[in-house]
Amino acid sequence: MTTLRDVFTALAPESLERSPHLPLAHRRGMSAIQPCRSGHDGSRLSQCQHCGGQHRVHHACGNRHGPQWQPHTTPQWFPHHLDTQLPGPHVLLTFTVPETLRPCIRSPQRPAYQAMLHASATARTRLAAAERCIGTDLPGFTGVLPPWGRQLQYHPHIHSIVPGGGLSKDRTTWQPSRAHFFVPVQALSPIDRAICKEDMPHASLLEHLDPHVWTLPWNVHRQAKHHGHAAFTSLAPYGFRVALSNSRIVGLTDRTVTVTYRKVGSARPRTTPLDAIAFLRRFLQHVLPDGFMQVRHFGLLHASGAIPLDTIRRLSVQVHPSEDQPPPRPPPPPRAARCPTWGAPRRVVMRRWTSHRDCVDTG
Repeated sequence: MTTLRDVFTALAPESLERSPHLPLAHRRGMSAIQPCRSGHDGSRLSQCQHCGGQHRVHHACGNRHGPQWQPHTTPQWFPHHLDTQLPGPHVLLTFTVPETLRPCIRSPQRPAYQAMLHASATARTRLAAAERCIGTDLPGFTGVLPPWGRQLQYHPHIHSIVPGGGLSKDRTTWQPSRAHFFVPVQALSPIDRAICKEDMPHASLLEHLDPHVWTLPWNVHRQAKHHGHAAFTSLAPYGFRVALSNSRIVGLTDRTVTVTYRKVGSARPRTTPLDAIAFLRRFLQHVLPDGFMQVRHFGLLHASGAIPLDTIRRLSVQVHPSEDQPPPRPPPPPRAARCPTWGAPRRVVMRRWTSHRDCVDTG
């Protein structure tokens, strides 16, 4: 099976020669993925407790854009945050920017992404404060910014999970929104666009944009969820999803990389061929700036909020009875490596580390 490491190993030198001024984050991603699971970062030796056979698994790179990042990180992050969700209905909101704006925000990614996140958060807070909507000045939401589309095209957008309500101004009661409704998306879209326009001068982007882009509609999609658990389950995979997993690469032949994708609203997998260098360019444009936080919490869900989450949950439960909540979720069983022949558990015999950088034991 062709992997992302195979493509990078074969074509990364040529890509660097053609584009000698790649951003540092892109170069770090390339240098991390090329030796991923090749033995460069060490390995783990385990022994089957049934047959005694030994199995060696190479460590994966610790780069968050590598294909081994999501299977390792999501099971650790997801259960912890799932238990922190508030009771009651939630809403999933998706913010997108017009296609004509995307090429301009691809180069100064950090300030542009900051502007997108700030605009979406401020627009929701401003509209939720209106008495005809909710009448709260302290809503909360968790946002994720994935910068890619289904065919690896550059498509930065924001997925967010929003509890249906917020705290009152005196912080003593929970102000619920209407059932399966947070704020009207028709009003949310122009506010998001106006705030983003205000933030663009700080990102030194406004003079490079066509003024016509500010007259185009900015799509905001809303999807209601009955429980926070269901909403968070839908959102969580985006938090650590990589642009392309190894399972989507069909093969590399004659400098052409074939990948699979699915169209919106269809479950049938399709394939598309991409020039090898164009494939690398598409993948690298989704590499996030160093230190950029892709998952962020706003409002009453922020880690530095003045009101403890237990207090917010207690106020919310008074409005949403406990019988409306899903049953307690049992803790997930510990992940254990098993023998591919007998299916018996394997016991770790030795771990070998040959690199000082962060690595992932993929077992």
